[in-house]
Amino acid sequence: MQTRRLFFGLALPDALQQQIVSWRAQAFPADIGYPVAAANLHLTLAFLGDVHTEKATALSQLAARIRQPGFSLTLNDAGHWPRPGVVWLGTRQAPRGLLQLAALLRSQAARNGCHQSPQPFHPHITLLRGVTQPLSLPPRDFAFSCDITQFSLFQSMQTQGRTRYHLLDSWPLSE
Repeated sequence: MQTRRLFFGLALPDALQQQIVSWRAQAFPADIGYPVAAANLHLTLAFLGDVHTEKATALSQLAARIRQPGFSLTLNDAGHWPRPGVVWLGTRQAPRGLLQLAALLRSQAARNGCHQSPQPFHPHITLLRGVTQPLSLPPRDFAFSCDITQFSLFQSMQTQGRTRYHLLDSWPLSE
């Protein structure tokens, strides 16, 4: 049975992706790690893992039933997780709508047999991978904002040694 590696997440507007990439280039040394491509910048809400077609269809149908208002997201925090070697961009105060949406999607995924991390949800966008040495984080004088009006189902694909995220479906958040 064929499976696909899937996750629910928030896509970022192209203009915001470019702002973040420009800021990252100024805030971090060029040789510190492997930058995530602008097109791959996203915020994961619920990782689903390797999912067969029937389960993906069921999870998509559950996602389509979600009725929740959109929210504003401000990215104004950054950090480094040394063990996985990740530098991330996040939010100092996650909006309630973001936390509710992630909790709902994670609980639906768990009920449908998709293992969910026991770690608390930490909304973030991965900026760099492979950062194993200590680094100085930029001053906390930055903020990127956007309105979140939908969430999406993505497929993670490996092609020629590179990871690409393919948007499979999206659902609107209500006004």
